[in-house]
Formats: sequence, C-alpha cells, structure tokens
Amino acid sequence: MNGKTALLVIDMQNDFCEGGALAVDGATSILSVVNSLIAGHDHVILTQDWHPAGHSSFASEHQGKSPFETVAMPYGEQTLWPDHCLQGSQGAEFHPSLKWTKAEMIVRKGFRPEIDSYSAFRENDRQTPTGLAGYLRERQIANLVLCGLAFDYCVAWSALDARRFGFSARVVEQATAAIDLDGSKGRMRQAMEEAGVTFA
Repeated sequence: MNGKTALLVIDMQNDFCEGGALAVDGATSILSVVNSLIAGHDHVILTQDWHPAGHSSFASEHQGKSPFETVAMPYGEQTLWPDHCLQGSQGAEFHPSLKWTKAEMIVRKGFRPEIDSYSAFRENDRQTPTGLAGYLRERQIANLVLCGLAFDYCVAWSALDARRFGFSARVVEQATAAIDLDGSKGRMRQAMEEAGVTFA
C-alpha cells in the first residue's frame, strides 16, 4: 500500500507491566523489542490509557463484582478491571525503560468516565472517535505497525479498527504480551487474521 508507515505503540504503561495494577505476564520482557521498533521507524505514535477515578469499567464501581467479571453497559458487554492507569498517577506513566520521547503524537483513551476504550481509534461504543484516523490521513500515513499491550485487547482492537478505517495493519507479535482471558488471545488473533491484519 502506498503512503507512509507509522509505528503504533499501545499502552506501554507501568500499570500493565509487572508489579502494576493490571499486569500482563511478559510485559517487561518485550520492552527491548519495542524500543528497537521505535528506533527503526520515522513516525511513532503512542497510546496512553488515562482513566479518571471512579471509571465505570472498574470493578470497584460495581457492588458485588470482581475484576475480570463482565457487566452489561449501554454500549454492550464490558469486562471489569482493577483500578488502573489513573490520570496523573505513576501507574499511568510510560514504563521508565520505554524510549518514548521520539513519539510525534500521544493518543489518550478511556478518559470518559462512562465508557471504556480499548482501540486507539474509537471508544468501546464503536462510535466516539479519538481523532487518530483523521490525524493519520492528514499526515498521509497509510500503514501501521502495532506493538504493545495487551495483544488480545487494546492491540487487537486497534488493529481491527485500523483495517476498518482503511489502513494496513501489521502486528509484531514478539513485541506484544497477552492477557488471554478465557481464550481471548486465540479468538482475537483469528479475528485479526480474518480482517486482513498481518503478523510479523
């Protein structure tokens, strides 16, 4: 596909790395690969989970519910999470080993209290845009390489939306780590394959 290529680094934040509030197994071990990808790309975009206190996706906001259970939201089924990536907290900061300063743009997501956001392109209502698609088109970026956390949630949803918005998407698997909740890794990999996402 013609057009420029950008690296999209998803949610490489303290709370998703070992010791964090919503740690993904193997997260810290991918940092060197992610940093190599950053060094090798002219255009780098980062996403940052950025929740206000009391976010509706937090299990602590739902009486009798535990993290990783689901609830029905107005926009559909929502997995409940431990409180994580609170705005301005150390947990929301990028991992100290991430060489992120090259980033040309940081997309913050999940800042609306009533709705969660996995994709870099849209909130979980599948309607509210982040503005990333317009930014990429204006910059004449047509191709995305994705890495980061977690493979089966924010990376996968971002890759699927990249395809829906007309961009090519390639996921570098060795630069991701998965939560794999009830087989989510296999399901989301299949969904990405069917949508035309490629893997490296």
